[in-house]
Amino acid sequence: MEIKYLNAKGMEEIDYDYSNDIILFKIKDRDYDYSIELEDVVLDIDKEGFITGIQVFDASNIFNASKEALTSIKNWEFKIRTEEKIIYIQLNFAIISRNKIIEKC
Repeated sequence: MEIKYLNAKGMEEIDYDYSNDIILFKIKDRDYDYSIELEDVVLDIDKEGFITGIQVFDASNIFNASKEALTSIKNWEFKIRTEEKIIYIQLNFAIISRNKIIEKC
């Protein structure tokens, strides 16, 4: 089995839609091709087959964080691998809440 690795460190962007409580973690400058919809998550796939974006709906409930805290996300990264039709996603980020940095995983 061939393992593909997308090194996109430093090429990340994030967008949080406060009113709809949707957060998008995305790698910049990748050509979008299609999406895979899961319950409250949408994965964006590029033309080379890499997952380059993760949209999370109802984000404040999923991450157990206030909407205000989600506007202050710092230092995020995601690691994704696929294995026999199973997608494993690890998403790490830090938020600032009451002047404290809280890591979410």
